[in-house]
Amino acid sequence: MPPDRRSRMRLDRRARARPARKTQMKLDRRAGVGPGGPARRSALSSQRKPPAPRRAAAAAMAVAAEEERRLRQRNRLTLEEDKPAVERCLEELVFGDVEEDEDALLRRLQGPRVQVREDSGDSEVENEAKDDFPPQKKPVWLDEEDEDEEMIDMMNNRFRKGMMKNATESKLSKDELQKRLKEEFQHAMGGVPAWAETNRRKTSSDDESEEDEDDLLQRTGNFLSTSATLPKGILKMKNCQHANAERPTTARVSSVQFHPCAQVVMVAGLDNAVSLFQVDGKTNPKIQSIYFEKFPIFKACFSANGEEVLATSTHSKVLYVYDMLAGKLIPVHQVRGLKEKIVRSFEVSPDGSFLLINGVAGYLHLLSMKTKELIGSMKINGRIAASTFSSDSKKVYASSGDGEVYVWDVNSRKCLNRFVDEGSLYGLSIATSRNGQYVACGSNCGVVNIYSQDSCLQETNPRPIKAIMNLVTGVTSLTFNPTTEILAIASEKMKEAVRLVHLPSCTVFSNFPVKKKNISLVHTMDFSPRSGYFALGNEKGKALMYRLHHYSDF
Repeated sequence: MPPDRRSRMRLDRRARARPARKTQMKLDRRAGVGPGGPARRSALSSQRKPPAPRRAAAAAMAVAAEEERRLRQRNRLTLEEDKPAVERCLEELVFGDVEEDEDALLRRLQGPRVQVREDSGDSEVENEAKDDFPPQKKPVWLDEEDEDEEMIDMMNNRFRKGMMKNATESKLSKDELQKRLKEEFQHAMGGVPAWAETNRRKTSSDDESEEDEDDLLQRTGNFLSTSATLPKGILKMKNCQHANAERPTTARVSSVQFHPCAQVVMVAGLDNAVSLFQVDGKTNPKIQSIYFEKFPIFKACFSANGEEVLATSTHSKVLYVYDMLAGKLIPVHQVRGLKEKIVRSFEVSPDGSFLLINGVAGYLHLLSMKTKELIGSMKINGRIAASTFSSDSKKVYASSGDGEVYVWDVNSRKCLNRFVDEGSLYGLSIATSRNGQYVACGSNCGVVNIYSQDSCLQETNPRPIKAIMNLVTGVTSLTFNPTTEILAIASEKMKEAVRLVHLPSCTVFSNFPVKKKNISLVHTMDFSPRSGYFALGNEKGKALMYRLHHYSDF
């Protein structure tokens, strides 16, 4: 290349490079770049901001989250469009709106505060509690299926089957079944208990009774008291554990009697044993059992002071006396002057002085309770069905097989009166009340005539106060309770044939015997002297026991 051309090309290159260099320098000044180094703002900004890949990842995550939230919101709106408005409202009330925070949800559920007028006697804490208490809300909706009456099958349930009054009640509604159960409970309890009365208001008398109860719990002693006005109609009572539950037997119970002084009951039967149990109504623990070899017990009885037990057999003339204090069993093989081949039925006088033995051929033998020696004998026409002492132990009442009743004086052993038991073909049982007011006579036709003792002594043909005709078979057991408010009558010829008669109205309590309670054939009965228990012995070897409410609260 010629020299002049090469010089021109260099000049042109220099001329083109200068403007570009100036332009670059201007741009660098605007960007804050010095002449000999990198840009200062770019260096500072690179220290504050993350690198380009991190910024891109954060932006992508934000975009994904926003997209997910938008999709969730769209799906929720799509689902809510198909739901009823009531269901959406209920879900909002229960779960809340997903867009709301917890504080907003809590404020919405609580609702507006109710302005309560502050009482002068309330503290600040109580007033704040009243302000914060949410108002009671109405139900959102009512389920129609709850209002539909469901029918209960009564035939296929053995417990409900007994509640049917007729064959048409094969199915009952829930309300009718509840009403029927309430009726059964009230029938068993003898009315509505005080704790079940919802509309009962507390009165000043209730406050006084509570104070009396507090005073009662602070002292000890015997607080059992009897009621002078036992109401008729329904007797409040409850079932207790069997008296002989700790010594079960299948032999017939021939005698049940409560101890005259202690909380003890005696149970004797054809299993050749006499057992004593402590009465508590719950477990009735056994105290002891006395076994008699080849001696089926026909009757067993406490002495008046409760220190001895007398027992006779079904086929023996031996009278056994068990001394409870000494723990000795004393047999009385022969009584001088007593010519009886079998000694079975006997009675002990209330004052504990005499022992009366029912003999054959119409003889009544009076013995001394202390020495067991014969004092004298009394004779009636026909055979002796039953006998008993008066409450003062001065007279003896005897029922004959001819339907007549004889009244004897104990001291002179003379017949004071004789009369025919009205409507009786032959007598089976007789009992006198402890207050000396009544005489009850049971006959073979199931009728119990209740007489006044004064009329039995003074009239030759006394009229009964009332004839109880609730039994249809022969009345074999009669006994009065200690307060002469109840007369128990029973027949051993038919199952469940036992009734309790209210005195002085002479009406039968409608709730005894209790339904579905297998009482079976009743052979003996007795009332406890103080604690309000009633026991009866049946054919199956059980001594059933009940607690009467009118003696004391349960």
